[in-house]
Amino acid sequence: MAEAVDYRALIADDMAHVEALMREVVPGQSRALTEAIHHVLDSGGKRLRPTLTLLVCASYGTARAEQVWSLAAAVEMLHTATLVHDDLIDESLLRRGMPTINAMWSPGATVLTGDFLFARAAELAANTDNIRVITSFAQTLTVIVNGEIEQMFKGRGAWPSLEEYYARINAKTGVLFGMATGSAAILSGADDDAVRGLTEFGRHFGMAFQIVDDVLDIVGTAEQLGKPAGQDVAMGLVTLPVIHFARYHPDHPGLVALRNGERLNGESVAGLVSAIRESEAVRDALGDARRLVSDGADNLRFLPNGPHRRALEYLSELIVNRKF
Repeated sequence: MAEAVDYRALIADDMAHVEALMREVVPGQSRALTEAIHHVLDSGGKRLRPTLTLLVCASYGTARAEQVWSLAAAVEMLHTATLVHDDLIDESLLRRGMPTINAMWSPGATVLTGDFLFARAAELAANTDNIRVITSFAQTLTVIVNGEIEQMFKGRGAWPSLEEYYARINAKTGVLFGMATGSAAILSGADDDAVRGLTEFGRHFGMAFQIVDDVLDIVGTAEQLGKPAGQDVAMGLVTLPVIHFARYHPDHPGLVALRNGERLNGESVAGLVSAIRESEAVRDALGDARRLVSDGADNLRFLPNGPHRRALEYLSELIVNRKF
């Protein structure tokens, strides 16, 4: 186990600048839009993506502070925009225990809020004045949107292979974490091998983080998650714990219904979630997450040894051992 590191303290001053950039009001910005953005930003996000950006940049110590802050803010604003649109697509009324924009505004207004956040994220990425970072931002957004379209049309009510599941979580979560760390290496003037390696570190970190999220949807409580437990199952979304459970109990009635594309009722969802909790599927899924983290963390060798690298090693272990 890596030594515990107070990673927040290492980047506290930089994170304050990132927060200020995300809350910056552009000329003529609607008051209602400002309130909505602050509502989303105040909803308790972990700021993991900008944290990774700041730690990688601080490890090298070569990038201009203003560029680093803009990149970190762009990463988090892009993530925030995807959440706003995801909540609308999923008809989610709660996120982290707070009402979503979707719960408060019309679908049209919610879409436009997400669009505004995408635009602000792109502007912040452009403020790095680095064409490779801007290109990475655009490519990342392309993968995210394409992945969401794929999930809409064949993800729910369909039974994915392991390869398809990993492609889905890469598009949903992995690529944005990879951009956060890879672009930080670009800004720091790292060589191409280091950029590739640190992109892979972030991508593996992000996919492991998503697997743990999928596990927590099974084993967590509504109080811990800030949303109903078992929501993925209720929506017909097949995640890694469900895939592993099917290896042990392929004829479970809930699985049969999911394979047939049926929408489970509350009792069926609760029964399937309970059965998965009591099986070895959760252990198997967490084992997969730990392997991803371990494989990705090998790429931290590209960073200078020091407190920021140790913080990234610690965070890698922390995400697969979190309770909520």
